[in-house]
Amino acid sequence: MNPYVHPEVLVTTDWATSNTNNPKVRIVEVDVDTKAYDEGHLPNALGWAWNTQLCDTVQRDIIPRAQFEALMGNSGISNDTTVVLYGDNNNWFAAWAFWQLKIYGHGDVRIMNGGRKKVLAEGRELSTETPKFAAVGYRASDPDLSIRAFLPQVQTSVSQRAVELVDVRSGPEFTGEILSPPGLPETCQRGGHIPGARSITWSRACNDDGTFKTFDELKALYQNEGITGAKPIIAYCRIGERSSHSWFVLTYLLGYKDVKNYDGSWTEWGNLVGAPIEKGAVVGASA
Repeated sequence: MNPYVHPEVLVTTDWATSNTNNPKVRIVEVDVDTKAYDEGHLPNALGWAWNTQLCDTVQRDIIPRAQFEALMGNSGISNDTTVVLYGDNNNWFAAWAFWQLKIYGHGDVRIMNGGRKKVLAEGRELSTETPKFAAVGYRASDPDLSIRAFLPQVQTSVSQRAVELVDVRSGPEFTGEILSPPGLPETCQRGGHIPGARSITWSRACNDDGTFKTFDELKALYQNEGITGAKPIIAYCRIGERSSHSWFVLTYLLGYKDVKNYDGSWTEWGNLVGAPIEKGAVVGASA
């Protein structure tokens, strides 16, 4: 069995729980359901709300650099702190946070394998107290846009067939049967997928306990759908959170060199006037 290309970006639940009091480590929970943190979290873990703290609340964008520096500093995170992220839905928004920390150049970022699901299944100690850490200075790097795709780049790459495009949404979203997962409000005017995209639902990268599948299983999952890294890879979903999960898998677990997350995703493409859209049967997807 082959190891992950970058196994250092994952920690076990054992490692995380044994480091909750380590001053060089900051554990952060980032959930789809932002109320979940209040119901119980790992002791000394902070909670970041993805919809208010990890995005620009005025214009649609990721968190601005100055706001990112403030978030990190106020969380007691310095540039050399090890940040361990975990959350619900098999680490959807933990991966979203990971991606943004890498955009702004944070060195040591890891994901707790299995996320909140595994913590609860194992009956780990939980706390309802929000820890307080002394604020520190933090300086972000200039944004690394090599891991982020914007609309013009996606349009050009698709028209020139110069990219391997991965749609990580559910099968019914890919085919256009539904516009968004039930209960999630950000949506679009039209259903379907970007022409040429392959459907590889993000959740297929995970085991039932929320942990990531093996290297060999992940490699086969993508290669069976023609995603080989022979061309640059762009992943997208609805608003960029599920595709950041797949971006993490492709970049760190499988080691592909040129992978971007298109966080404009379907809520951007599906609302464009005149944008080409494909509908129809999906091959190899699961809900």
